[in-house]
Amino acid sequence: MPSSYEPNGEILPPAPHDVGQRRPVPDYETEAARPNSRSRGWNVLAAPGTYLLVGINCAVYLWMVLHGVSPSEPTPAQLVHYGANVPILVLHGQWYRLLTATFVHVGLIHIATNMWCLWNLGLLGEPLLGPMGLIAVYMLTGIAGNLLSMAYNVGDALLFHHGRMELFVGAGASGAVFGIAGILIVLLSNRKLPIPWFELKRLRRSVVWFAVINLLIGGATILVPVVRIDNFAHLGGFLSGLALGVPLLPRMMAGRVRYLERQKVTFAAAAFGLALFGYWIANLR
Repeated sequence: MPSSYEPNGEILPPAPHDVGQRRPVPDYETEAARPNSRSRGWNVLAAPGTYLLVGINCAVYLWMVLHGVSPSEPTPAQLVHYGANVPILVLHGQWYRLLTATFVHVGLIHIATNMWCLWNLGLLGEPLLGPMGLIAVYMLTGIAGNLLSMAYNVGDALLFHHGRMELFVGAGASGAVFGIAGILIVLLSNRKLPIPWFELKRLRRSVVWFAVINLLIGGATILVPVVRIDNFAHLGGFLSGLALGVPLLPRMMAGRVRYLERQKVTFAAAAFGLALFGYWIANLR
């Protein structure tokens, strides 16, 4: 059975000048966390969620390399061993792969690109979501992207291959990165944020172009069989990020307690919805 794997992170970061300058901060943020200087980008305590996610991804990559995995060209079998997304295995009970795959990368260039994007978007999004909110968005949208990718593979097998699924192996944080971009596009549309509207529009436009350009790049690779990108993981992450942002938007300036309560309800509902989506996919066959 043929095998393939998709380096899901060939994505470009938003314009560097848009990150590290002034960023919108809701009224529930402490003064120490306000992005009032470029040095904040290197302050781990000011963005713990972002640095935790980047650190976990880098630690997994280093662990793989130290255990004999090629730093540039890991094999599909090695990726599977360390938790990559394999739809046929997920459907046979290994559902944890939907999450673990978001921390596994296909070589140095893949992880470097994804972590650069995650760092940029994380520094922009963490003041709007909080550390736990950012981590929750990463996990939920990463899982959503992998679920949509799995749904595509199941549908493709049923429609064109008499139910026989090829050994697809997907890995990378880019679905989650697109998810963070998606929720930022929604949250940055709040005119009540303590930042001039022209600055807010500039930040939002940068994130929009980031998403559009990279989705187009991914779509273009369909015409180049040598380059394999999991476009459905990207799309699933992005759409789920947009969806998560909608119920949060009205509560952003309602005070810390009410906003965090809305986050909890939204993220819990999203987790339940993803579970139902996974159940539906599992019963398609």
